[in-house]
Amino acid sequence: MTLLVGGFESHVLFDSGASNCFITPERAEKSGIRSSAGESAGMVKVAGGGFLSTLGRARGVEIEIAGQSMPADLVISPVELYDVILGMDWLSHYRVHLDCYRGRVVFERDAGRLVYQGVRPTSGSIVISAIQAEQLLVRGCEAYLATISMSESGAGVVMGDIEVVQDFEDVFQSLKGLPPSRSDPFTIELEPGTAPISKTPYRMAPAELAELKKQIEDLLSKGFIRPSVSPWGAPVLFVKKKDGSFRLCIDYRGLNRVTVKNMYPLPRIDELLDQLRGATWFSKIDLASGYHQIPIDEADVRKTAFRTRYGHFEFVVMPFGLTNAPAAFMRLMNDVFREYLDVFVIIFIDDILVYSRSQEEHATHL
Repeated sequence: MTLLVGGFESHVLFDSGASNCFITPERAEKSGIRSSAGESAGMVKVAGGGFLSTLGRARGVEIEIAGQSMPADLVISPVELYDVILGMDWLSHYRVHLDCYRGRVVFERDAGRLVYQGVRPTSGSIVISAIQAEQLLVRGCEAYLATISMSESGAGVVMGDIEVVQDFEDVFQSLKGLPPSRSDPFTIELEPGTAPISKTPYRMAPAELAELKKQIEDLLSKGFIRPSVSPWGAPVLFVKKKDGSFRLCIDYRGLNRVTVKNMYPLPRIDELLDQLRGATWFSKIDLASGYHQIPIDEADVRKTAFRTRYGHFEFVVMPFGLTNAPAAFMRLMNDVFREYLDVFVIIFIDDILVYSRSQEEHATHL
């Protein structure tokens, strides 16, 4: 199943044959999940009698199922096929029953039974995930590789040479200030009786501190953050991007655990891909600081506060890492593009794809 683990979509296996829960080092790094203090590396025994090395254990990682938070202690280890494996320690703690026949997971809770239904395949869909393909190969299914040759007619084209870019050059300018006020700013609704949560800043290396200072100054200059005296305070950390640069991440796990979840649906990938049949021209639009284009309700700004070596700050625009941010942004995108959705536009959160059957049609759509 695909679940939110630490706020990021992950391929998850419910494994009653595993005594513990596991997460791959790659998924842990991408999700900003680190081994908890005092947890040392070691070895674990796997099926077949072999051993896998471990890089520690991350405690209290948020697992979101049907809008409910069910934290798990995840051993960081290079397990195969899945990003995360939920073993017997987690399954027994949450009183889980695996209904393999119906493809669902049942939680027997004091507050009442919770049933999570796995995604059933769409009739006629020809799309499978890479993990499903790998599993089929392991079972002995035959497969073949098809080489797709790409036309290089657009190679070397400069953005400024594209006619539609010239006609709408103003929308490609950098976001220099705060977004316009909206009738529905981003809000953070807390569970009743919640007290402010504040955590000690994480230790950073000198290079990280230099980058932190630089990024804080940039956010202040743009007006995205401001100094704070809030009783709330989340720690920050860095995740290294593929290009070697650092992405600043706010560890909002404490706030997310006490936030009332927004259940606005995200689109299914296979349904989005089905819309592209017959199209031959595509343009992908990247939004400049997409999340930062949504202001936060003034009453909730204090809840976004984060603590650093260089001071206490809070966001006045929607930051990354909040549990309801993807749903809020998806709702905004659907409202903006409603009349074009599944006509010549598909959207997944902040990824916008315009598709057309001809070059002339594509110019009109853009």
